[in-house]
Amino acid sequence: MAQPRPVNWLRRAAIALSSAGTLGYCVMAGFVYVKQESLIFRPAALAADYRFAIPGVEEVKVPVAGAVLSALHFRLPDPSGIVFFLHGNAGNLQTWMTNIEFYRRVNYDLFMLDYRGYGKSTGQVESEQQLHDDVKAAWNLIAPQYAGKKFAIYGRSLGTGLAAKLASEMQPDLTILVSPYTSLQAMGDERYPWLPGFINRYPMHSDQWLTAITRPVVIVHGDVDTLIPVSHGEKLKKLRAATEMLVITGAGHNDIHRFPAYLDGLAERLQKL
Repeated sequence: MAQPRPVNWLRRAAIALSSAGTLGYCVMAGFVYVKQESLIFRPAALAADYRFAIPGVEEVKVPVAGAVLSALHFRLPDPSGIVFFLHGNAGNLQTWMTNIEFYRRVNYDLFMLDYRGYGKSTGQVESEQQLHDDVKAAWNLIAPQYAGKKFAIYGRSLGTGLAAKLASEMQPDLTILVSPYTSLQAMGDERYPWLPGFINRYPMHSDQWLTAITRPVVIVHGDVDTLIPVSHGEKLKKLRAATEMLVITGAGHNDIHRFPAYLDGLAERLQKL
C-alpha cells in the first residue's frame, strides 16, 4: 500500500504569509491613492463670518468652478508692482499673512490666496489640475489691475509647484520659489519608495515647468530644511543655469522667513526690478 505524502506545512505557511502580505500591500496602496488629499493638504478652516483685522488689507472673493476662494489683497498708494503669493500646505490666510511691513518696505502690493477648503474658501481640493485652474483664475482676476507695474509670482513649499506652473505660462518679471521641491512625485519616491509611482495623483513637476520660465527666477532654501531638503533646490538650480539660488544658513522649513538674510535677499531682488 502506498504511504501518504507528508504535508509541507512550511511551504503552505509561506504561501499564506505571501498572500497576506500582498493583500496588505494592495490595501495600503489603495488607501494612499484614495486618501491623497488628506495626506498632502492640511487646511485650517475659518468661519464664514470671520473678519481679517489687518490694516490696509481687503478680502477678495475669487469665483471658480464649483467654489468661491478667499483671498487677501494688501494695497499701497503707488506700488512698484505686486507679489502674487501661493502658500504652503497647512494653515490659512490668517496664519500666512504675517509680515505686511516687509511689503511696505519694498513698496509692493501683496495678493494671497487660500486654496479650496482653507480658511474661508469653499469646496475641497480634488485634483492637481483643479489647483492650477484655481490659481490661474485668481491671477486673471488680479493681474489686469497692475498693467504697467512689475509682477512677481511667489511660491512657498507646496505653493512652489503651483508658482512654477503659473510662471511658465505668465512669464512674470520675477519668480520666487522658497523651499521648493523638484516634484511631489520625487518627494513621494523618496519618502515611500515601496509605493508604485503611478498612484500619485499630484506629481506637481516643478522640474519640468521651471525650464520653461524665460524671466528671472530665484530659489531660496534653508540649509537645514528636513522636510524638503536643500538638495531639491540645488537640483532645480542645475536644470536652469540662469536661476539664482540663495541658501539661508541655519534656516529650516518653517522658520526661513524669520532670517534677515531671507528678507534682505528678497527685498534686494524685488527692488532692483
